[in-house]
Amino acid sequence: MKKYLLLFVMALSLSTSFAFKKFASFTGYISCAKCGDASKESGIANHAACAAACVKGGQAVVLVTADGKIYKLSNQSKALTVVGKKVNIEGSLKDDTIEIKSIKAI
Repeated sequence: MKKYLLLFVMALSLSTSFAFKKFASFTGYISCAKCGDASKESGIANHAACAAACVKGGQAVVLVTADGKIYKLSNQSKALTVVGKKVNIEGSLKDDTIEIKSIKAI
């Protein structure tokens, strides 16, 4: 009986750990998917105008970090007002996509 109770408690604790999303902080520049790769060579700060034009033309919004990592953003509309700017994003990461909880230009 104790063995089953122990297994039940372990299973319950494991399942509850997956139920909560883990939020993290991400810092970088908001760019577009097209300009994001170009920023790796010459710096994302120089691509603000290009990124704004591309996003206006329908390109997806991405976050480019200082080390060149590009993250997709699941809720694009939250990032549209800060395209080309350096931001801090609070959100959850799944694979290479961030779900934005909050975003603030810095």
